[in-house]
Parts: sequence; C-alpha cells; structure tokens
Amino acid sequence: MSWLWTIIVGGIIGWLAGVLTGRDVPGGIIGNIIAGFIGAWLGSLILGSFGPTVGGFALIPAIIGAVILVLIVSFVMRKMRHAS
Repeated sequence: MSWLWTIIVGGIIGWLAGVLTGRDVPGGIIGNIIAGFIGAWLGSLILGSFGPTVGGFALIPAIIGAVILVLIVSFVMRKMRHAS
C-alpha cells in the first residue's frame, strides 16, 4: 500500500510544479507522476533532503526539483515545436 501513497504524492508534486510554473506537464496524470519522481530525485541531488517528508519524498527539494524539471521540459518542447 505504501507504493500507492508514493505514486499519489509523486503525482501531486508534479501537478503542483505545473501549477507553480503555469505550464502543463506533457502526458497528463502519468506525466505528473513522472515529473514528481524525477523532480524529487533532482531536488534531492541539488538540495539534499530537508523539510517535511511525505510518501518518501522530502517535500521542499522535491517541489523545487519538479519545478526545474517542468521548466526544462517545456523549454525543450517549445524548441522542438519551432524547429519543425
């Protein structure tokens, strides 16, 4: 059951990153979950793990990492659209 909680928290982190940046994460719910997981990993690499932990994610670094990831993905997607 803990894996379900981890997936839900990862999806919320990805969704929150999209809301904070004003950009949609490609892939809908699955994209939000992936952005949450990768963002949490990226944030913990850059900032370590501090702050409250929910579902195995340190929330502050996870959200910051997910925001960075969403900005990078939206930049790359925009460049790919303009290139074609």
